[in-house]
Amino acid sequence: MKRSDRLTAIVMALQQQAETAQSLADKFEVSKRTILRDMQTLSEMGIPLYGESGPHGGYRLMEGYNLPPLALSEEEALLTLVALQGMTQLADSPFNAERWTVIDKIKHALTPTYRSQLHTKLNKMELFMPKRSYRTPHLTQLLEAAVEGHAIEAFYRSIRHERWLKLLPQRVYTANGFWYCEAYSFTHGESRSFRVDRVTELRLLGNQAVAYAMDAQQRDSYQVARGQDLSAKVERDVFQPHTERVRIVARLTYRGVRLVEQDEHLGEKVHLCGDDEWELDAELPRSEWQWVVEWFYRLGMDAEVLEPLELREEVAKLAAQVYARYEGKSN
Repeated sequence: MKRSDRLTAIVMALQQQAETAQSLADKFEVSKRTILRDMQTLSEMGIPLYGESGPHGGYRLMEGYNLPPLALSEEEALLTLVALQGMTQLADSPFNAERWTVIDKIKHALTPTYRSQLHTKLNKMELFMPKRSYRTPHLTQLLEAAVEGHAIEAFYRSIRHERWLKLLPQRVYTANGFWYCEAYSFTHGESRSFRVDRVTELRLLGNQAVAYAMDAQQRDSYQVARGQDLSAKVERDVFQPHTERVRIVARLTYRGVRLVEQDEHLGEKVHLCGDDEWELDAELPRSEWQWVVEWFYRLGMDAEVLEPLELREEVAKLAAQVYARYEGKSN
């Protein structure tokens, strides 16, 4: 980033909120000393900056000062359009119409020559999303519940169950073409991720109804989840429960690597260990054991579990059951 662009970006960042020299250095990937020089330059240019000390201090802009609207650079327009085109590949979103209208507005604001250059680059770049066919009628409600800190009751159709769950949504996110809601589940007593398209009914719960349905420990967890007690130790205990964990080591083929990389929890646990040889080394909760067994069985010849031995035996047992079902029926 050019220094002139960074100076403009610093002012724009300060229009949103206070920033420390270190937070700005992290954001723009420069040293703290560089940011301090930038702040001195901005002051000399007449930008009305001031600093506040203390734990919530930092640099601020004088109230009422704003930069005029700025045109996007070519790279900024490209970045925005790549991200927006990725959003258009999702089957559903909280802003179905807006994702198209924003693209049109950005392109309309560009000159024909500029637009042609971006069009060529966009044809060579893609934020890939797997094609899915589903609807998420309750996505916006889940997002609003997460923002407002409201507890909900959702009828959820998982692989094994169809039932009502009491949840406190924390955030919504997309991965592998699906929308997920990360929520504290009073039903399970821990934080989990839920596929939004599997939520078929949803209703808000009043605080009194939630409190009535919970035991004392869950009420404590609920207070933490809503941000009413932000003790770091308690927060870790609630959102990262100390469950037994199992170390999984497996050898993968190239195709196996591509499949594992799609998993949000294990995708970053793969490393190259030789010429065209990859290894997965990860720790998983014991509570997910059955899922792990079925997952490695589905990977077939694209993965070989090295440890633990118990997992190798479970995958072999599952394969033997499938073999026994089909043995002698091929003729």
